[in-house]
Formats: sequence, C-alpha cells, structure tokens
Amino acid sequence: MALIENIQRENLNAVEEAQALERLQAEFELTHQQIADVIGKSRTAVSNLLRLNQLQSEVKKLVEQQKLEMGHARALLALQDELQIEVANEVAKRGLTVRQTEQLVKKALTPPQESAQKVVDQEAEIWSEKLSQNLGNSVSLIRNKNGSAKLTISVDEPHKLEQLIAKLERIV
Repeated sequence: MALIENIQRENLNAVEEAQALERLQAEFELTHQQIADVIGKSRTAVSNLLRLNQLQSEVKKLVEQQKLEMGHARALLALQDELQIEVANEVAKRGLTVRQTEQLVKKALTPPQESAQKVVDQEAEIWSEKLSQNLGNSVSLIRNKNGSAKLTISVDEPHKLEQLIAKLERIV
C-alpha cells in the first residue's frame, strides 16, 4: 500500500515513477492494466512509463535532473546505447522540443544514403568515361536506386554509328 501511495505522489519524476511501477509489477506480478487500475492511470500511460526503465542510466539522470521531459525520453527509446546518450545530451544542451527531438532521433536512425549514392555515381562516371574513350562516343551510365542501370551511347553522325556498330561486333 505504501508503494502505491508513493507512486501516486505528484512530485515523482518520470524515471522515479517508472522504477516504482517496475517494482510494483515485480513484487505483485501485475499486468500493465492491473497496475493502471490500482494507481488510477491508463494502461498506455503505465506502459509508456515502464518503457523508460530501458533508457541508458545517463539519459535517466537527465530526466531526473529535469533537463529532459518524459516525451523526450520516450523519443530517445528508439536509439541504442551510446547513440541514445549522445542524442540525449544534444537535446538537453540545445533545449529542443519533443517534436524536434523526434526529428533528431529519426535523422539519427536514417543511414546516410547520400555518401553511398555518391560512391555509386562516381563509379558510374568512371565507367562512362572509360567507355567513351574506348568507343569514341559520348557514353552515359545512370544507376537507379533499385540497382538497375541505363547505358546511353550518343552518336552525332551517321558514319560514327557505323564505326560504333563495327566496334561492338568485334567485342561480341
């Protein structure tokens, strides 16, 4: 009973409340719904609070110090280990809103595809240049995101087309 009263105190921060709910769940083997009924909160609120126990200890400290709110902490749950701590510190330092934090987390979870695309594009450019030199015509190689590619050989004069066909016949 004392534990339930302690949980219902209004001056607990989200991390303290999450730890108390976890203790209540462990000691009495209660479901989230049963805990919600006992403390007078929704099952969703209980589930969200209990998830805060999965935060890195450094992030929990930021919540306890009121440098982060529960909404920030919930957004940070999508990140793992050091990345979670790094982003949490940045959020606290910059005083970001929960929405800004969600965007930052989304950005942190998105792999940097541009650099990979640039490497592919550079490789396509190198092949375009090699083929242009060997065939004597302008060649363009464009790769699509799905892995397919389009090879274009431009011929500006009819006799160059005949030369290109002759070169290709020798190769094939």
